[in-house]
Amino acid sequence: MKTVSAARRREVLDALRRGTVPQNGLDLFAVGLDRYETVLDEELAAVGAGSASFKAVRGEYGSGKTFFSRWLAERAKRAGFAVTEIQISETETPLHRLETVYRRLTERLATATQPPSALREIVDNWVYTLEEDVLDHGTVPSGDEHALTQAVAELLEQRLAGVARSSPAVALALRGYHRAQAEGQHAIADALVAWLGGQPNVAAAAKRYAGIKGDLDHSGALAALQGLLTLLRDCGHPGLLIVLDELETLQRARSDTRDKALNALRQLIDEITAGRFPGLYLVITGTPAFYDGPQGVQRLAPLAQRLATDFMPDPRHDNLRAVQIRLPSFDLDRLHQLGTTVRDLYANGAEAPDRIRARVDNTYIRDLAQAVAGELGGRVGVAPRLFLRKLVDVIDRVNDIPDFDPRIHYQLTVRASDLTETERNTWTPRAASADEVELSL
Repeated sequence: MKTVSAARRREVLDALRRGTVPQNGLDLFAVGLDRYETVLDEELAAVGAGSASFKAVRGEYGSGKTFFSRWLAERAKRAGFAVTEIQISETETPLHRLETVYRRLTERLATATQPPSALREIVDNWVYTLEEDVLDHGTVPSGDEHALTQAVAELLEQRLAGVARSSPAVALALRGYHRAQAEGQHAIADALVAWLGGQPNVAAAAKRYAGIKGDLDHSGALAALQGLLTLLRDCGHPGLLIVLDELETLQRARSDTRDKALNALRQLIDEITAGRFPGLYLVITGTPAFYDGPQGVQRLAPLAQRLATDFMPDPRHDNLRAVQIRLPSFDLDRLHQLGTTVRDLYANGAEAPDRIRARVDNTYIRDLAQAVAGELGGRVGVAPRLFLRKLVDVIDRVNDIPDFDPRIHYQLTVRASDLTETERNTWTPRAASADEVELSL
């Protein structure tokens, strides 16, 4: 086990106690993902060199799609990328409204050093980089703030030339932001960053100051994304990873909304293929039903053709460089390996590591994994979230209570309130008495 800081360990274990996927530290207990590392790192490197890429991830519920996407995001951050994760929702983030998707993108934007939303820091870093470039050139006298501001404005115009061709409004907003900062108009500067982030209802005075008309619309969002990629490159970030998670929710949307969303996804893929977004790595996740079923990708033939991938009977023979990859569902061995990894992560920073390893040994972890899966109808693939939550609960008790022995004192209990909707669909509550057992006569 690698050396892990107390803060990082606590963040991971706290998330598992809540039954959620940690935002960071996923490499500490990633199980079965090492086979993807080489290909994904090569694709990230290619995107960082100026290309663009798209990857569709498929997996049943419980296969770890969200875990996989956040694990990939961590690898991207270590490579210098900015990352963002967007949960697609018919009501809050409809995929066919790209201006809303872009707004969520900027709200969730993060880097290795900046948590969400990192947009303001990225814009400030971009301006700071321009100032450093001007000072390195040596043409501005030291301490002459006015000359520095003028020189930065001239360099800004050169750097914005490419942005202005595709997104003149974004270029106007960046010019206005720099001028407002130089003039001490901080409220206007804040408003212009909000406009760059796709926020609606930005003050009209701020837009007039920068010469902008209106808010970002559907097509303007794509242009703004181009501008954001330019800013990231100038700031030293080689690219941007965007994760569109839970696309299977589109299957439950109204037919007109679903069709618009699928067409928007097709448009994004085509724009990436055409090279419009150098430095962009787009990842989508969904269930097999979303990719193969009649209410998903198959409704739009052009999109189905773009995502078509041949899968072999044995997942070990899958082509990981294909546009679509699949995550295998958890089996009992993988669940057991995950449990022992989390147990060791906990024990390495605990007050009573020997007691934890002795009382929560490998045999107990396998027994607990079987018990949790049994509560969920034997569907191991649905069990990881609940299993880890119960396991950390057991280890907490062993660590904090000297005489606690889970084989003697702990009885697994599963309540409806513990479960997600999908987990409840596989769960059969235990009868409290013989009178509650229904017999078919």
